[in-house]
Amino acid sequence: MRRRRGPAVRFRCYRLAPFTYTRLLRAWTHAGYVVAAPYFPRTSARATVVDRGDLINQPQDLRFVISRLLALRAGPLAGLIDGSRIALGGHSDGVDSALALVYGAPRDPRIRAALGFSGAEVAAFTGFGGARRGVPLLAAQGTADPVNSPAATYAYFAAAPRPKYLLRLIGALHTAPYQSEQPHLGIVARVSTDFLDVYLKGGGGAGRRLAADGSVHGLAAITVDP
Repeated sequence: MRRRRGPAVRFRCYRLAPFTYTRLLRAWTHAGYVVAAPYFPRTSARATVVDRGDLINQPQDLRFVISRLLALRAGPLAGLIDGSRIALGGHSDGVDSALALVYGAPRDPRIRAALGFSGAEVAAFTGFGGARRGVPLLAAQGTADPVNSPAATYAYFAAAPRPKYLLRLIGALHTAPYQSEQPHLGIVARVSTDFLDVYLKGGGGAGRRLAADGSVHGLAAITVDP
């Protein structure tokens, strides 16, 4: 039987191992997505010498990973990824790399949706270029983040083209809501999956769920700008 090709999500972070996001990544795989969370040679938890200056090169690293996965001709992922349904996301400095590849020049036209969790514009990403509409964006931000100011996420969200969504996690910190801290992790998992379903699977019902799942009294609020 021929396997049906499915959508894919790429996810990156800075000085953290991808497995620390296992619960979130697993939520996406359970929803039918192929998830790739690569280690980067100079900024990941495996790096023998950490070089934050290498962030400027990481958009091209991400482009390489996407191309290699799509080119696989053997192994469990061969032929499993639909190259027309790809999303790219990141956390913290990883947002910079993701935004640069999705919205920068030259942008990667294979990417259909972007996710940015508690990030900031750091080195590689230089702006959205003034377009009014573009690749859909889901930005999430803890309101009590002591590492990246919420103002940074709010600023790039305001400048981003539509359609876009801003999930504010009330009282959440920088890393825990994407790794282990409940109930925020559950909210992020549900809202991000809804977002992916809308823009990678074309699920109309997921749009209604997205607004509902992102509005939790005392815990989360969502801004929708279609």
